[in-house]
Amino acid sequence: MDWIRLPVGLLQTNAYVVYNKKGRCLIVDPGDEEKKIHQFVQKKKLKPQAVLLTHAHFDHIGAVDILREQYSIPAYIHQKEKKWLSNPLLNGSEKYEDVEPVVIKGADHLFSKEEKTAIDGFTFHVLETPGHSPGSVSFYFKESGLVIAGDTLFKGGIGRTDLKGGQEKELLKSIRDKLFSLPEDTYVLPGHDQVTTIGQEIKHNPFF
Repeated sequence: MDWIRLPVGLLQTNAYVVYNKKGRCLIVDPGDEEKKIHQFVQKKKLKPQAVLLTHAHFDHIGAVDILREQYSIPAYIHQKEKKWLSNPLLNGSEKYEDVEPVVIKGADHLFSKEEKTAIDGFTFHVLETPGHSPGSVSFYFKESGLVIAGDTLFKGGIGRTDLKGGQEKELLKSIRDKLFSLPEDTYVLPGHDQVTTIGQEIKHNPFF
């Protein structure tokens, strides 16, 4: 399996496309710039299978409807944030003057617990990592040695907790219990900024 990081939108949120040798792919956190994502999919001649959302803040969900309609694919999110997709107050888009309120359709599938999930050739573990938001999840691709962590863990930082439903103690616990328990050579694909590893954050992250 391979992947690409595509920073998109006002906040330069990292959208990811993970793809395999069979030409299938998953689109993770398409927050904006659907054309940029589509161009990569076309270039690699990929066939999208689903949209995965680590959480429902506006900068991670803005292009969901356009992409899932374009490719006729389902969108997945944790059930705790199912109402956030259509509510600008919850997804944070109403907070920014230069951002149009983000309202998208409900998710097609809801995660309700930690589980091993298979989608058309892709197998990954859904890890519940709340704290940045109540329904934040991370997607752990064990065989590929990577975890897509959304806004839970960053290179040298952690997700903000001053938004709706954020809790710092819960966030730190999620990182310690769920992410720092992964192999140290696991790549961390965060929701913003550069890629890091679990080992690097255990040793150098100033919050721990």
